[in-house]
Amino acid sequence: MSTLKGIVSMLLLVLSTLFWAVPLYALALLKLIAPTRRLRERLLAGLNHIALAWIGTNLWWMRHWLNPRLEIHLPEGLSPRQWWLVIVNHRSWTDIFMLQLALHRRIPMPRFFMKRELIWVPVIGLAWWALEFPFMRRYKRDRLERNPRLAKRDQEATRLLCARAQNMPMAIYNFVEGTRFTAAKHKAQASPYDNLLKPRAGGTAQVVSLLGKRLSGVLDVTLVYTRERPNFWDFLCGRETPVVLHARRIELPNWMHDGDYHRNPQYKERFQTWLNALWQEKDRTLASLR
Repeated sequence: MSTLKGIVSMLLLVLSTLFWAVPLYALALLKLIAPTRRLRERLLAGLNHIALAWIGTNLWWMRHWLNPRLEIHLPEGLSPRQWWLVIVNHRSWTDIFMLQLALHRRIPMPRFFMKRELIWVPVIGLAWWALEFPFMRRYKRDRLERNPRLAKRDQEATRLLCARAQNMPMAIYNFVEGTRFTAAKHKAQASPYDNLLKPRAGGTAQVVSLLGKRLSGVLDVTLVYTRERPNFWDFLCGRETPVVLHARRIELPNWMHDGDYHRNPQYKERFQTWLNALWQEKDRTLASLR
């Protein structure tokens, strides 16, 4: 029975995606040929409204068909008319839907840092491109050491995202670990955290630097799964065990707005120390909520 439920869920997800892709692609084409930046920004706002409707459609049938058991703890003062940086631990594709179940229309249209390979995902890859999600290349460390200029490509993608964010409220989501948590990855990294991989500070630091005081703050979100190995198919089948989403608002210290992570070694070390301390707190939160 659960497998049949998963098939129906997948069908609903595909149908919703295809339905909303039609107006989204039409508006994206107009945006591509729009002669002025002001018109492109208006069309992007229209694309955001379509994407929010798309998300809302999926959340509606998920709530009624899958009835996910999600316990949500959110801070007060969230608004879709403000700018937010959301940092999250990463366990599964299910994370994205759990985040949307909790935060949809409470904060602005989300933008995720995405691996460049995901642009080739049928239908939604082009949708993410049209919505101007930043696609990151994620080079291996040894390749970056041989050619440091490669890192500038990801930095430029982040810079463009933040430049666009100056003109409309935006929520930038960052899975700071850079990949989904697994026991094998945890061991390979020799991670100092019991329940997390090591955080990557570069993207977070660049967003903070570029958006500056426009940011209303950081939402530090901790996702706690009672299932040891959560996966998206189990979620679609209605087999996901209870999940806790705990979010807290963090005010950014003044020193963060004036530094350059990539050029100032002292600032880089200070930022990494701040993020590592935050990750230690998240690790303790994960342990306490299990």
